[in-house]
Amino acid sequence: MNTVKFLNDILPLKNILFRLALRITLNQAEAEDVVQETMMKLWNRRDALAEVDSVESYSLTICRNLALDKIRKTTREQAGKTDDYEAQPIVDSSPDANPEERAVQRDRVSLVRKMIDQLPEKQRSVMQLRDFEGKSYKEIAQILDISEEQVKVNIFRARQTVKKKIIETENYGL
Repeated sequence: MNTVKFLNDILPLKNILFRLALRITLNQAEAEDVVQETMMKLWNRRDALAEVDSVESYSLTICRNLALDKIRKTTREQAGKTDDYEAQPIVDSSPDANPEERAVQRDRVSLVRKMIDQLPEKQRSVMQLRDFEGKSYKEIAQILDISEEQVKVNIFRARQTVKKKIIETENYGL
């Protein structure tokens, strides 16, 4: 793979890689480090990429593994330390939007993101890849090296957990 092909095929994946790394590490700086390491690994293996069926899946797999390694390393080094991850909520910024409605929407999005962040790593990853990245079950199974049935089970469990927490929060408050 030459430099131009690498720039055209691999570089556009950086945002997808960042979102996956952020969802796993829950830390923006660490996610940026993971994406940079992923890009370096891909650059070093650029000649072998021609043999890979799906460069995107291959890239996401490398990113996921590096993110998990970073979590393990951080956990070993700093047991008990909380992450400083704070997601930027998506809100309706149209001129017609009521400021109160925007505040409520911002709070809900923030709450859902916190709920997703509390899910087990595998459920968080499948939810990120399926619901936010739009990947197929087959692609997710390849990336995470699990069966398609396990992907479906993890997505179902993740959605059920988030749904249950939302209902509890609406019924009983924070």
